[in-house]
Amino acid sequence: MAMKKDPSGTSLAGLDIAGAFFAPIQQSAPASPPKPHIKISIIGTGNVGMAIAQTLLTQDLADELALVDALPDKLRGEMLDLQHAAAFLPRTKIVASTDYSVTAMSDLCIVTAGARQIPGESRLNLLHRNVALFKKIIPSLVESSPDAILMIVSNPVDILTYVAWKLSGFPSNRVIGSGTNLDSSRFRFLIADHLDVNAQDVQAYIIGEHGDSSVALWSSISVGGVPILSFLERRQIAYEKETLVNIHKEVVNCAYEVIQLKGYTSWAVGYSVANLAWSILRDQRRIHPVSVLATGFHEIDCGEVFLSLPAQLGRSGVMTVINVPISDEEAEQLRSSAKTIMELQEQLGV
Repeated sequence: MAMKKDPSGTSLAGLDIAGAFFAPIQQSAPASPPKPHIKISIIGTGNVGMAIAQTLLTQDLADELALVDALPDKLRGEMLDLQHAAAFLPRTKIVASTDYSVTAMSDLCIVTAGARQIPGESRLNLLHRNVALFKKIIPSLVESSPDAILMIVSNPVDILTYVAWKLSGFPSNRVIGSGTNLDSSRFRFLIADHLDVNAQDVQAYIIGEHGDSSVALWSSISVGGVPILSFLERRQIAYEKETLVNIHKEVVNCAYEVIQLKGYTSWAVGYSVANLAWSILRDQRRIHPVSVLATGFHEIDCGEVFLSLPAQLGRSGVMTVINVPISDEEAEQLRSSAKTIMELQEQLGV
C-alpha cells in the first residue's frame, strides 16, 4: 500500500490526520502577503484599550501602533504617556487621532470602543446604541485598511463580532471576537490553583457565549498532557460533579468580582488580546477559543451566529476550527446559547 510521507520523512498511514482533526471555516479568504512593517490599530483608549496597547508594546509585536478615540485630549495624553516610555521599550512608532485615516494600512484593527450601560437600561437598548457606534467605526476601518483582520473586544462580544462582520463585508475568517480566550485563561488558573501546578501546563477550554451561558468542556482538561477526568476514572478516584460546576461558576463570576473591587477589568484582557494578536501576526497557528462564525459546527443551525470555539489562528485570521469532542449536554447548551444570541440579533436590523 502506498504510504504518505510527512515533511520530516516519517511514514504515516494513508490518513489525512489534519483533515480529520480540523474543520474548515465558511467564507474564508487567503492570508495577506507578509509585510516587513506590521501595524496595529486600537479603537478606544479606555482602560481595556490602553491595557492592550501597553501589553503589545512590551511584546515587540508591531512597528507602528495607531490609537483612535472620540476624546481628543485624553487620546493625546495617552499617546504622549506611551511615547515617553520609548527609552524602556522596543522601537515602535505611536500615533493617535480622532480621524480614522491614522489607521491606514493596518494589519490588525482591535475594537474596544463601546457605549456604557445606563442604570436601568435594557440589554437590547444598549445593543442598539453599540450598533449605531459600530456603523461609524467599522466602515471607516474597512475604507482605511481593506486587507486588515478585525478583532472585536467590545461587549457583548459575540453579537458585536457578528455586527462587525456584516458591516465590514469581510470574509468570516478575517473577523474575530476575543470571545472566551480570557474565560479559558481564568478556567486554567482556577484548575492550576486547585492542583497547585503552573497554569501553562493546564489545557482547558470554555466555549460558547462570552457570558453567563458559556460552556465548560470538562473532557478537554489535561495537566501535563494527562486528561484529568479519564485519569480519575481509571484510578477509580471519586470526584463530585458539584466541584466542577462550582469552578465554572467561579469563572463566570471572576469578571464581576474584579469590576466590583476595582471598577473595571483591564490587565487580563490586555494580555489575552495581545496573546491573540501574536498568534495572528506571527502566523503561530495556535489554538485559541475565540468568537467565530459557528453556523454548522456542533449542529448549530439557527442562523448566522458567532460563538467561541477552539480555532487555529494565523496570518489569515481564523484558519480552521478544531473538531473538539463535546458531550450531548454540552452541545445542547451551545445550541441554546446560539438561539438566545440569534433572537437578539434579529431585533438589531443589521
